[in-house]
Amino acid sequence: QLQLVESGGGLVHPGGSLRLSCAASGFTLGSYAIAWFRQAPGKHHEQISCTGSSGGSTSYADDSVKDRFTISTDNAKNTQYLQMSSLKPEDTATYYCAANRFWCTTWGSYDVWGQGTQVTVAS
Repeated sequence: QLQLVESGGGLVHPGGSLRLSCAASGFTLGSYAIAWFRQAPGKHHEQISCTGSSGGSTSYADDSVKDRFTISTDNAKNTQYLQMSSLKPEDTATYYCAANRFWCTTWGSYDVWGQGTQVTVAS
């Protein structure tokens, strides 16, 4: 069974940092395109990044996160990380990772989804 499990969310003060994890099981994470999305209450989902399959590069969807968020992958742990720094209240959302067997694509076209992890940025 193909599965993604996210972890690492929580409550953080503005300006703080968090590292989210996306652990894959049942498949080799590096062989898939891996994307991160987030969705805040009452808002449309927003793509954060996508890393291409088979060692592809990572692209960030928005300049507002590009300078603060960093993607890394530990192939030995079959896990991708989303390192977030200088967090702002507007970063509050549920964060999801998703996998597509071949390429980076849109929200509805990923094959495997994590359950989501909540990030709350507040004083």
